This record gives sequence, structure tokens and C-alpha cells, in this order.
Amino acid sequence: MTTQLDATNKQSTFAIWTSLISNIVLTVMKLTVGLLFGSQVLIADGVHNAGDVFATAAALVSMMISKRPPDEDHPYGHGKAEVIGAGIVAVVLVLAALYMGYHSVMAMMEPPHKATLLVLIAAAISLVWKQWLYVYTMRIGKNTNSSGLIATAYDHLADVYASLAAVIGIALAMLGEHYNIHFLKYGDPFAGIIVAYFVLKLAIQMGKTSVDVLMEKNIDGVSMEQISELVKSIPEVKRIDRIRGREHGHYIIVDVRVGIPAELSVQEGHDISREIKRVIQSQNPMVEEVLVHLNPWYMENTQKE
Repeated sequence: MTTQLDATNKQSTFAIWTSLISNIVLTVMKLTVGLLFGSQVLIADGVHNAGDVFATAAALVSMMISKRPPDEDHPYGHGKAEVIGAGIVAVVLVLAALYMGYHSVMAMMEPPHKATLLVLIAAAISLVWKQWLYVYTMRIGKNTNSSGLIATAYDHLADVYASLAAVIGIALAMLGEHYNIHFLKYGDPFAGIIVAYFVLKLAIQMGKTSVDVLMEKNIDGVSMEQISELVKSIPEVKRIDRIRGREHGHYIIVDVRVGIPAELSVQEGHDISREIKRVIQSQNPMVEEVLVHLNPWYMENTQKE
């Protein structure tokens, strides 16, 4: 179990470091080419990537904290550190979207900059690179149930949208230059506005998810029903008085209150509690902790205690 956990942690750490180094390289490339050739969409995308460097670093730090074992001050573990990291990514994306949108609108009011093949190639490289990063990071994030990695993957997806819009916008601008079609010459900043919209939409969705976890929203109904059925499968459990589940970063904590026959001994009740925990965790590896409260159940009185 420890070996498997260590391998999972190494996978997550390698994936986040790959994302961080990639974001640094792409930021330098986009800003350099964008500033040299006056491409608003590439400059905006480069600024977005610069924000990604900060966001990915925050995700890296939060993931390192979240892997710490429970201690006296944090008895439930440090899993929510990843959620905080994901929230930081969402905030950075909102700021990047507003920046991109503002500068793209301003560029629409100025004479269009000439689009070049080098700018198009830079945007195309970013598109392919970010698509690979999204697929890779999302796969590792889902395998390890890492909120920080999944947030980073969605950040890469926002970059995919940005790079795709940049490629299309720059290509349209080049066509406008070649065929002297004036409105196509503004394809670059127009693509920047579209990018800003998609990035903002994604950021709001990510932020909502982070807030839901921090506010300890119940896990989805299907998972809750599956856990309830597992508890009911234990013969000594006569009723479920209350059951709740909450995400705690990359793992879930379940609280369950059940009624068992009142004549059972303390030892028997203890064994039933352990069995409830074992059954739930064996069928749902995401569940890190199960808190069980036992109520006495009487055959003639089925009211909750």
C-alpha cells in the first residue's frame, strides 16, 4: 500500500513539474514572438501563460502540503490544500481572461498589425504542446484523484482554446493581408476576445467547484446511494439514521449514523463499526476515513434515537 502511494505521489509530482517547466518555456516563446511582431492574441496568450506559471507553482506547493499525513492541528489531513490551490488557479484565470479581453478590444480600435508566418508557427506549437499536456495531466489527475492536477489540466485546456483561437485568428489575418480584405486583418485581436470568453467561463466553473468542496458540499447522489447500499448490506444494520460524504481534496470522508440492535455488546458494536468502514473503503478507494456513530435499535420502536 505504501509503495503504491509513493508511486502515485511521484506520478503527480512529475506531472506538475512537467506543467510548470512547459508553462515557463511557452511563456517566454509567446511573449518574445508576440512583442517582436505585435500580435495581440499571442501577447495575451503569453500573459495568460505567465499567470499559469504562478498558478502551477501554487498547485505544486498545495499538492506537496496535501500529501502530508494528519497531525495534531490537522487531524483530518491536509487534503484541502489542493482545493485552495485549484481556487488560486481559478482566480489567476479570471485575471488573465479580463486582461486578454481588454487588450484585444483596445487592439480592435487601432490599425491592424501585420500577421507573419513565425507568429502562426508559435501559436501552432503552443496548441499541440498544450493539448498533449492537457491529456497527460488530466489522466494522471484522475488516476490519483488530485484536485490540484485536475485544475492544472483544465488550465491547460483553457490554453488549448487560446492557442486554437490564436491559430485561426492569425491565419485569418494573414489571409486578410494577402487578399487585402480589411476586416480579416483584425482576426488576431478578435480571436483574443473569443479566447478571453472561454477562459473566463472555465475559470468560473473551476472556482465554483473549489468553493463547493471548501463549503463541504455533499458528494454526488450516485456515490452517496452506492455507499448507503454498502452500509445496508451489513446484517446488523437495521436502519440508516444519517449519512453524509464530503470531499477533502484528493480523498473523501464519510459520516454515517446507523441503528443496530440495542442488546449487542460494546465489542459487537465496535466490530460492526469496523466492518462498515472496511466495506465502504474496499469498494471505494477514494474514501480515506469513515466516521461511524451507533444508535440503539429496538424492534418495537423504529424511531430514530
